[in-house]
Amino acid sequence: MRWVIYVGVVLFCFQTCSVFAQNLVKNPSFEDYHECPNILGTFNEHVKSWSTPTAGTTDYFNTCSKVMSAPENFNGVQHPKDGEAYAGLYFYAPGDYREYIQVALKTKLRPDKEYQLSFYISLAEGSDFAVKDFGVVCSYKQIALKTKKNLSRRQLYSVEGNKFHSFEINHPDFHEDKSSWLKVSVSFVAKGYERFLVLGNLRNNKLTRKVQTKRKESKKGAYYYIDEILLKGEHVEVQTKFKLETLHEFENILFDFDVFSLDEISANTLKELYTHLNENPRLHITILGHTDNRGSKRYNKLLSLKRAESIAKYLVELGLSKERIDVIGYGSSKPLLSNNSEEGRKKNRRVEFILKE
Repeated sequence: MRWVIYVGVVLFCFQTCSVFAQNLVKNPSFEDYHECPNILGTFNEHVKSWSTPTAGTTDYFNTCSKVMSAPENFNGVQHPKDGEAYAGLYFYAPGDYREYIQVALKTKLRPDKEYQLSFYISLAEGSDFAVKDFGVVCSYKQIALKTKKNLSRRQLYSVEGNKFHSFEINHPDFHEDKSSWLKVSVSFVAKGYERFLVLGNLRNNKLTRKVQTKRKESKKGAYYYIDEILLKGEHVEVQTKFKLETLHEFENILFDFDVFSLDEISANTLKELYTHLNENPRLHITILGHTDNRGSKRYNKLLSLKRAESIAKYLVELGLSKERIDVIGYGSSKPLLSNNSEEGRKKNRRVEFILKE
């Protein structure tokens, strides 16, 4: 857990809203990155919100780079469809070698609702094959398998506690265009547990429908650039009392004087918050502890930090990763009410939180 400083507006918001045509894919064009790519196979490390579900070394291209550049790079020439970046991966290669991309969705999909998935692809000049089928996996859990081969159903079933369904986007023609971007799209009905999306070729070499192409240089495979990935529902309702970038107060968690431990009622309140965080793995939480003005500033600062840490500890015990939690102790520096009354002091002995992506 990190100790950070945050200044926010005190507000509790119970939000119920409807979002029309919201893209549920975060960082859909790979514009947000941790650092500019300088070698092959760094998609998993460099692109924010995205990962690779297998040991295949998917590539990341960005105009900021001289080595993994766009438009010109080791596998061809292609300008980004949107922004300054795109990904590159093998949909077909010798030995059933495959590469994939994976993203955590902004929200879990709703059961029996129709969604539309689309993305843009372009066959790299270095490819000597083109394919016509693109695989999609909608998963409850994030997938992390050591294989470099195609993601078979047997391998997907090996992820403990996971639920998934997979399908293909079939196209009447082979995707042979090496000069422009081609839009690929499909509609599907959600099961209601989907939180992660995986894209790539799920077939092995024997079953992959492919055609040999004219080539600039032989890479012995079908290598595609991919960009601008969208997943939308016709009408997606979002119902949550945990509005992002807003300061919320734990209404049922107020501490007695000089106390920082949680009681049973407080623990039950935290379970609801944990469920929300668990269902939205992209979210991070900052927990802010406070005290009344009795005691020294130094002591109150430490006490308020312990109050925030007690909540963080309980969330970790429930299963939340420490990496998703920040804690701050403000001491008595941010009172809500006057400390001249017991009621005011009680209100000031509070803990708040902020959720951010």
